Formats: sequence, C-alpha cells, structure tokens
Amino acid sequence: MTRAREVANVLSTATALATDTETAAAISSHATASNGHISYGNTAGRPASPITGQVYANTETGFMEIYTGATYGWEQIGGISSAPTGVTATNQGSGRAYNNGQSSVAFTAGTILGRSYTITSSPGGFTATGSSSPLTVTGLQSNTSYTFTATSTNNYGTSSASAASAAITATTVPQAPTIGTATAGDQQASVTFTAGATGGSAITSYTITSSPGNITASGASSPITVTGLTVGTSYTFTATATNANGTSTASAASNSITAVSTVTVNYLVVAGGGGGGSDVAGGGGGAGGLRSTVTATGGGGSLESALTLSPGTNYTVTVGAGGAGGASDTRGSKGSDSVFSTITSTGGGGGDNKNRNTNGQTGGSGGAGSGAGTANQGYAGGTSDAGPTGVGGGGGGAGAVGQNQQDPSGGNGGAGVAVSITGSSVTYAGGGGGGTDTSGGSGGSGGSGGGGRGSDYSTEANSNHTAGTANSGGGGGGASGRAYIDTGGPGKAGGSGVVILRYPSTRTITLGAGLTGSTSSVSSDKVTTITAGTGNVSWA
Repeated sequence: MTRAREVANVLSTATALATDTETAAAISSHATASNGHISYGNTAGRPASPITGQVYANTETGFMEIYTGATYGWEQIGGISSAPTGVTATNQGSGRAYNNGQSSVAFTAGTILGRSYTITSSPGGFTATGSSSPLTVTGLQSNTSYTFTATSTNNYGTSSASAASAAITATTVPQAPTIGTATAGDQQASVTFTAGATGGSAITSYTITSSPGNITASGASSPITVTGLTVGTSYTFTATATNANGTSTASAASNSITAVSTVTVNYLVVAGGGGGGSDVAGGGGGAGGLRSTVTATGGGGSLESALTLSPGTNYTVTVGAGGAGGASDTRGSKGSDSVFSTITSTGGGGGDNKNRNTNGQTGGSGGAGSGAGTANQGYAGGTSDAGPTGVGGGGGGAGAVGQNQQDPSGGNGGAGVAVSITGSSVTYAGGGGGGTDTSGGSGGSGGSGGGGRGSDYSTEANSNHTAGTANSGGGGGGASGRAYIDTGGPGKAGGSGVVILRYPSTRTITLGAGLTGSTSSVSSDKVTTITAGTGNVSWA
C-alpha cells in the first residue's frame, strides 16, 4: 500500500469518528494543508498551536488523537479519557443545615481530558458532576467521615476511578434541641431542653427565645432562665443550638406559662440554744436547730430549697430566745424555736444535771446527758457521769455530736455549721461544754459556732463557764457543783437564734412591728438579718 493510501485511510477513519460535519471538514482541510501528512511524536511534542480537527499520532500512548478545541483539548480517537489524579477534599461546614454537609473536591485532569468529571463519596455515594475542578458534593451526613474518588467522561466512555482522597469529616450547624418544660418564676421562666447532635463541631451556646416578644437568653446547658417577662402575659419558648458553623433550626415550642410576680428567698433559720445544766456535773446545752438553703444545713441533712413567695403578702418571723441555765440541781431549759414562713427550727435541748439524775433534753441539737437531736437540724448530746461528784458531757451541735464526759474533764460541745448566706462564712449552732465536779478537772470547751464553755472544778467565788453567744443558737455551758457552793453554780443560758433572709436586690423588704433587723447588699442580692422579736415581713 502506498504512503498516500495509508494517509487517506487514517483521514477516512478520523473523519468517520468525528462528532459532526464541521469537524470532518476541518480534518479534510487540514490534510490538504498538510500535503497529506499527519504529524506525530510524544505527548509533549503535540503541535503548540493546533487547530480544531487537527490529528496527531501520539507515539507515547500509541493512539491517534484529535484536537477538539480549547475547552477539551486533545482527545484520543476512540479512547476513554484519563482518570483524574491528586483528588483533595475540603470540608465546607459553615452555614450548612444539619445532615446537609458539603465538601469541595479538587483534582487534576488526566493527559486525555474529559468532557465532564464526576466526584463520588464513600460512604453514601453522594455525587457531583461538572466540567472542571473543583466540584462541590452536598447532602453529606453531619459528623461523618468521607473519602472521595473522581472519574472522567468523554465521547467514548468513562474512565476508571481515581485513587481516593484523604478522609474529611463533614460538619454542619447543630441538630435542633428537643424542648422540655417551661416553669414560671418572678417575671421570668426557667426552660429545660435536651441537646441534639453537635453537627460535628462543638456547641458554643444554646439560646431560648420567647413568643411573643422574642426575648432571649443564652447559656451553656439546660436549664436557661429568660428574664424580663411581662406579668400576666402568656409565653411559649423555643431553643436553638450554635456551633462554629452557625445556628440550628428552632425546636418545637414549649408549654405555655403565664409570667407571675414572685420573690425567691433563701434562708438561714437558727433556733435558740439550750441552757447548760446546774451544779454537780452540769451538762452542756444543745445548740438550736439549724436549717439553711445556702452552703449547708444542720444534722448532716440535704441542703434545703429556697421559698417562692408572693409580693405584698405577710410572712411570720420569730427569733427564738436561748434557754435559761439550770439552777440548784436542775437541768437547763430548752431554747425557743425560730420561724420563717413554713420553716421552723427547733430550740436546743437543755443540759442534764446528774445529781438529780435528770437526762438532757431532746431539741434541735440534744442537751448533754443523751438528749437527741432533730433530723436535718442537729446532733445528739454526749453522755454525762452520774453524781454526786460527776462530769458533764458536751451538748450536741448542728454539725457534730457532743463529746461524752472525759473524766475528770467535761465533754466538749459539738461543732456548729459554717454558712455563707451573708456573703462571708460564719459558723452557727455550736453545743455547750460540760462542767466537772471532779477535783482537778476542767470544763469542756464550747463547740465552734457560739457554744458556751463548761465550768472547771474550783474553789473560787466565780466559775468560768459561759453562755452561748447571742444570735448564734449556741448551747450554754454546764456548771460544776464546787463552783455552786461558792455562788458560781447555775448553768449558763443558751444563745439566742437568728433568721437571715437573702433575696433579689430588685425587691424591698418591710419588717413589721416587733422585729429587730438590718439589711445589706451582697452581690446582686440583699440580705436581711433579723436578730430579735416576733412579727411579719413582706416584699415589694
């Protein structure tokens, strides 16, 4: 076969494979312009300025190629385009809805260009198709790891898949929270919710929005309190979650609440302490019962809950007096109860007198001589030694039992409880120390929190036992018989109690007639300390 016929056959084949009559005409025209010759060489040797329809014999691939124009370049005649390389995926989470993640996937086209390219995810089989790099794949599931492959398609078919990209995690805005319960407060509402999925990026905040009013409040977790509500208006609430990519859709609406006017009041209510027992092994008085919503309560009980009260309503307050010390072979008297609204703290039990074989009294904390304490208010008193020459035990405290007699010395009073309702830590309700009738013995010390000291064995005219501290609810110290002979023998009185109330600074308290007290500011609250009397309080 002559060279001219070989060229004619190639041109005939190329013309038959051309996609339209315009391309066929261009091939024939070029053949004529080239005097019947087809250029050839490796890929790099392709003509620098080809014209559409020009044919090239690629000695590197062993295939005939045709130039299809600037868009798609050289295509292998009858051959599938090359698989792309260098596939690289980048997560694009910003603003994407939950479970509609997005990745931009870049790639490098093969030596034989495609007319279109397709990106496919694994897992999920999500795809995107376009004419050039990069392509964007959408619909990805939040917080899911994906890799991607690319294929190239031309007139003759689709290439094999490229190597997979490195994995990326699709992130989006969070899933909407699940709304919980809205509870009305003082011109506010506490709204609970359950967090949804994060969308693959850490939650930065949750936001509650009211309807009507679009009043908002944000926080890191449930519940969140929305303030500034109008009294008498009904509200529902929705919740959203926000991460670095944006904010979720809103949850369903909560139950409806009507904003009310209330006052939330935290309290410390300490009753009067019990008096110490008299001569011949006087036991220490028990501390007044202690009930608190701040820091700790008495008797090792669980912290109590604040009261929700109504403005303009009167609530009773009583500050209990300390019990009197025993005189002439009698035990001490029980302290008086302290009251705030529905909260009553029980007066401390009087300390025993062993000469008359009288036991300590039950109270908020028990008097020495096995007096019992009241649950969640105080502890029992310690035991005393029987007379006629005996040793008194310590009265119970709000924080610990009284110490048993320590022959020849009296037992120490039980410790009180430290409470920070005033903004500073103060200890209240310590038990009184026991007195001693044993030669060389010393009285027990009072418990921390105002407990009085017990009496030493003494021939001096005045004994050294002391009363419970005022407004602490501390128990009184027990006397010694020897001291009584020298006019020092009656037990000492318990300390008076106290009522302390803490409430929002936006409220104003009124103390009724019969009450003695003062008010100060602590942080965003006010604190009212009532030190004596019986009467009513109210708030505006």
